[in-house]
Amino acid sequence: MSVDCVVPELGENISTATVVEIFVAVGDTIRPEQSVLSLETDKAEFEMPSPNGGRVSEIVVAAGDDVTVGQTVLRLEDAVGAPQPDAPTNPKAALETPAAAPAAARPEPRVSATTETVETPVEAAQQTPRDGVAVAEAGPVPASPTVRRLARELGIDVRRVLATGDGGRVTADDVHRFVRGQMGDQPARKTGAAIEGPELPDFSTWGVVERRPMSKVRRRTAENMGQAWASIPHVTHHDKADVTDLDARRRTQAKSTTDIDLPKTTMTAVLLGVLGRALSEFPQFNTSVDMRDSSIVYKQYIHIGVAVDTEKGLLVPVVRDVDTKSVAQLAAELHELSERARGRNIRPDALQGASFTLTNLGGIGGVAFSPLINPPEVAVLGVSRGALEPRWQGDRFEPRLMLPLSLSYDHRVIDGADAARFVRWICEALEEPSLLSADGEGA
Repeated sequence: MSVDCVVPELGENISTATVVEIFVAVGDTIRPEQSVLSLETDKAEFEMPSPNGGRVSEIVVAAGDDVTVGQTVLRLEDAVGAPQPDAPTNPKAALETPAAAPAAARPEPRVSATTETVETPVEAAQQTPRDGVAVAEAGPVPASPTVRRLARELGIDVRRVLATGDGGRVTADDVHRFVRGQMGDQPARKTGAAIEGPELPDFSTWGVVERRPMSKVRRRTAENMGQAWASIPHVTHHDKADVTDLDARRRTQAKSTTDIDLPKTTMTAVLLGVLGRALSEFPQFNTSVDMRDSSIVYKQYIHIGVAVDTEKGLLVPVVRDVDTKSVAQLAAELHELSERARGRNIRPDALQGASFTLTNLGGIGGVAFSPLINPPEVAVLGVSRGALEPRWQGDRFEPRLMLPLSLSYDHRVIDGADAARFVRWICEALEEPSLLSADGEGA
């Protein structure tokens, strides 16, 4: 029996990926669930397993190719295991996911920074500057093959078109609107969530330079952070928590642990447990704001993204249902997610769905910073390095370990007094060493 191995679902609003590396060759015999290639989206890099085993008879992609969900990447002879469902024959069907259907009915689609893109065949050498701004180098754009064909027929660089379709896609109407803008009906604008800066000077005038393209992860980070800074009124509130007793108990437990396979309880895991309770007490910090209809979306779940520094850039895996788990459970889950993120083997769906973000720079240093909110969230908690400080204890000064906390919040939804109460609640919770009981419960 011959079967095709196809690209599986990659996550909500992600329809394409780039082949980074192929692990098998024609003639190889593979087993079911064996990894056959590595894929990279603009969110993560991960290995793709084959659901079937058999002999590789043909490899139809190469490293560097962009592939779509449902596309065949290799073929197997003498296959064993459940055969894959047929890949969609309609290119449009291959790009549509169940999650995209409800969004299509919304009255005013808006640009999203979470949509994977489809490659454009337009070469950079064919592009010309417009309005004094040079076109970016050739690369993926969020548009269907039909729309890209329409843009080519009209002589339009689809990367210059403002996207208003579901998930940030460029639609046919967007292309026609762009043409009218070129004719003077409206000003031309930049595509998607990215924000064009001014044209750069010729730096080679002053010395040798080197231009390197952004990775997908770095490009998406730049787009998201640019969108966040441009659209959200950020305010950052700073405070310090006395974690002397908590840290002492945490270190004592770590030394007494005999199971070498048990992940140690880090301060980040403790903070996750505290945040699970804090977001239940202060639900406005677990929301999203929709200015299209002046509403606030209150989420009945608490999923917290934790920023992880990797070689590819910043990734934010999501720990789900934080409010239902103990500190020990959170430590184990956080360890697994962080290792997968650093090992570049984390699926895109593990990076989606956060309702709040935690970023801890304490392991590197610093006394405070202003983290940027990750839209559509409304707040992010930053943590800096703890330091011993003299604190008055009623009759004398004592050295106490003080942990700096920095909360950035969306002032459209959250007032300063609410932010101060929220951070103070977290500080007072961290000052309770009972967070770390003998059995690891405490979240």
